[in-house]
Amino acid sequence: MLGISFEIWFVYSLIVLAVFLFINKRISFDITSLILLAILVVSGILTPKEGLSGFSNPATVTIACMFILSEGLRRTGALNIVGDWFFKLSKLNYKAAIFIIMLVIGVISAFINNTAAVAIFIPVIISLSKDMGKSASKLLMPMSFAAMFGGVCTLIGTSTNLLVDSIAKENGLAGFSMFEFTPVGLIFFAAGFVYLFTMGIKLIPERRKDEELTDSFEMQQYLTDVILNQKSPFVDTPLKNTKLIQDLDLDIVEVYDKDGKSKTDRETIQLEADDVLRIRGGVKEINKLLNREDVIIKPSEHWKDKDFELGNAQLVEAVIAPESSYDGIPLQDIEFYELFEAQVLAIRQHGTVQQDKLSEIRLQSGTSVLLYAKKERINDIKIAEEFVLATEIDLPDHEESKIPLAVGIILGVVGSAAFGLLPIVASAICGVILMILTGCLSNEQAYQSINWKVIFLLGGVLPLGVAMQKTGAADLMASTVISSLEVYGPTAVLSAFFFLSMMLTNLISNQATAALLAPIAIEAASSIGVNAEPMLVAVTMAASLSFMSPIGYQTNTMIFGPGQYRFMDFVKVGTPLNLLFWIIGSFAIPIFWSF
Repeated sequence: MLGISFEIWFVYSLIVLAVFLFINKRISFDITSLILLAILVVSGILTPKEGLSGFSNPATVTIACMFILSEGLRRTGALNIVGDWFFKLSKLNYKAAIFIIMLVIGVISAFINNTAAVAIFIPVIISLSKDMGKSASKLLMPMSFAAMFGGVCTLIGTSTNLLVDSIAKENGLAGFSMFEFTPVGLIFFAAGFVYLFTMGIKLIPERRKDEELTDSFEMQQYLTDVILNQKSPFVDTPLKNTKLIQDLDLDIVEVYDKDGKSKTDRETIQLEADDVLRIRGGVKEINKLLNREDVIIKPSEHWKDKDFELGNAQLVEAVIAPESSYDGIPLQDIEFYELFEAQVLAIRQHGTVQQDKLSEIRLQSGTSVLLYAKKERINDIKIAEEFVLATEIDLPDHEESKIPLAVGIILGVVGSAAFGLLPIVASAICGVILMILTGCLSNEQAYQSINWKVIFLLGGVLPLGVAMQKTGAADLMASTVISSLEVYGPTAVLSAFFFLSMMLTNLISNQATAALLAPIAIEAASSIGVNAEPMLVAVTMAASLSFMSPIGYQTNTMIFGPGQYRFMDFVKVGTPLNLLFWIIGSFAIPIFWSF
């Protein structure tokens, strides 16, 4: 060990730093990746060309294209039609609902970005669970897991598959065909189905109750209506200048005139005598109003969601998306009203509802936010990449005439790649061009649909893999892994890589896991003189099977808040499933990819 070169120690130190920062999440993972890239280039470990190779990698380009293609399906309303159909069928009974949810999501996730599918179906499932009188938490977790089951079935099912395919080709291997993962993927799918229908469904807790958002976010003590009396100093003053909220740290949710009509334009509202102000604030702050002579406290009441639909606004639950720019940002630094004409009334984070000192709370991916938003702006919230809406809303009419075109383009991309007519990257680029030329998407919508955080993550972590191979760090790490396992044969080595990838992906992103372990798996296969493909398949599939944590995979993060889950819920349900897949993968992969 003492003879190890400085470059190898340096790369190992960067790997440790990368894993720490990915887990810590104080710095967003895209910025972390760029930091690693900069260090590698500045230190001279990589040339500028090598450092920037991640951005020109075919996998990076293909993944960007798949974001656009998935958005084309969503914008045309194709996924919504599937959602409506599935909603009607699922109302048959609870078991049928679980079966249909998992089957539909699994099939969709095999061909498009699974986060897009899950985002569409979260509000559908919450609404469905209310109609059935069942807890939404019993349905949301199977949906998220099924998205992962489906994602491992095809080359384009998840970005991890495309990423490892590219790494394989760069190392002189053949790469993977469109449906090469399908046989093992279907075995995983079937095993996951059986587990969730038997043992798993019993372990999933009933966290989310069938209740009003006002009850779910425990708003009863934090809302009150006050009436301005004739002598109030706030009469004939603009709302935005009133010291009532400034002095007491209160939020004015809505203003009604004496006839109960909502005053909608907050910038121009002029307060008048007998105006009713709906106020949100802490219990202590609201109690201070009792001592004021300029306002009259209306008798307390049990708030209902419909109480917030008198004006041109309504309550909605939004989830901070997995790659949202709001992740880690204090609420006070986000101008919700200026951006979306929406107010934050409460926050659910780590299973706990918070209403006091909201401005100081740092938002996190998976956090549920109770918003009071203007109805005409709710669709803007829904399509914003910062949020996943957990409340069903009436959307503007889609271009339903474009649905056959969008579906046809997706089928064309899959077919041309599957039959070897075009490389997947070329096929995906052609699909994007057709989506725009046919009017399924505008140029602006296409650019907005790309998850740039993922693109920059890939651009930053792929060069780290290059550095591992260039310096010999991957070879040394591979030797360490196989030193104690080689005697048991290549299957034992494969099983070790599957387990390592499976555990790491529950802590950091699936793309980062694959980018770090794929070069090591290639070197390990070379060291023991066997075909590298089975090792790569083990890393690839395991990296997309994050069942034990809500932070490892985007779909788990998306359902964490709406399902009102706790971290240990994923540990309890996901650990047996991960162990089951580890055993299956260790024996099934060598059958389909020989050493």
